[in-house]
Amino acid sequence: MGNLTSGLKKFMQNKNTVTVVGFVGVIIFLYFVYVWRINSAINPIVVPYANEQIPAGTQITESMISTREVPPSMLTGDVLRNKGEIIDKYSAADTVIPEGSLFYKRAVVEKEQLPANIILDYPKGYVLYNLSVTTDSTYGNSVYPGNYIDIYLKSVYKVSDNTNMTPEEKQNADKIMYGELLSNIQVLAVKDSEGQPVFQNIDENRKPSMVVFAVPKEYYILLKKAEYMRTYETQLVLVPTNESLKDEPGELKISSEDLKEWIEKMTYWTES
Repeated sequence: MGNLTSGLKKFMQNKNTVTVVGFVGVIIFLYFVYVWRINSAINPIVVPYANEQIPAGTQITESMISTREVPPSMLTGDVLRNKGEIIDKYSAADTVIPEGSLFYKRAVVEKEQLPANIILDYPKGYVLYNLSVTTDSTYGNSVYPGNYIDIYLKSVYKVSDNTNMTPEEKQNADKIMYGELLSNIQVLAVKDSEGQPVFQNIDENRKPSMVVFAVPKEYYILLKKAEYMRTYETQLVLVPTNESLKDEPGELKISSEDLKEWIEKMTYWTES
């Protein structure tokens, strides 16, 4: 055993021997790296592709996707290799994904990245309403898409602006009216003054300028009437609720028939 150890020690102390062994080791290493790279380049892998043409702004479902084997050398650029990165996403607004095409990262986006994503989120027969807001009125920018809000009406009732009041109306003159008008409204979008989603990129610290939601047409008209009642200094105020935390959020509805009737009485609306 001692002779073997002594011989091995002498062998390793021979510089020429160590050099040769090191050189052979490097050659073997490079050979295996070369073989691995060749195999990686020629061994096909399974990737998803579009089995039909997908128009711009379309939600991509699993039925639109098939898979096939391709050589890795064909996967240039930002090709998506997993179905999970594609299913339930959307084709970009400026992109049509051709039938047979692979999916590229730049062409597959989240719904929130679509310029007009809010048109996908409200029922037929509803109308979009854009409520002007500020950071303060959104409780420090704490109102998010998907949240639920109630709409309150604030108005100042003045005798000086209404000369044809009844005695009963005059008793309520120069008083502040404040009450809940609509309840259980789901927020579709919160946008800045340039129409960009406030929460799309939090690093840009965008300030809210509008909260977008959808209501039945009759409620839309009611809100617009209230909005234009400048004589009474009317103001629509949003109040966040916890409806989004419930299993079955409450139905969108009029909260006060009295406020509705008062708005109707004080305004006139015509339809073409």
